[in-house]
Amino acid sequence: MADTEPLPSPEQRRITRLIRLKEVQHRVGLGRSTIYRWMAEGKFPKPVQLGGYAVAWAEDDIQQWISSRLA
Repeated sequence: MADTEPLPSPEQRRITRLIRLKEVQHRVGLGRSTIYRWMAEGKFPKPVQLGGYAVAWAEDDIQQWISSRLA
């Protein structure tokens, strides 16, 4: 067999859930306009493009953003 990298252990493999705008709004308590304005200003995590106009945010990114606001 060729040299291949070993598979990451379950602890290293973090699978994050993708959440859509409605869920993000519910979790952070902000409106759509504020979320998009803060993204443009670099104050809020950017979403991932799902295709077409559909976007979603990594749940971990949103949770980290919330935690940083509470600290």
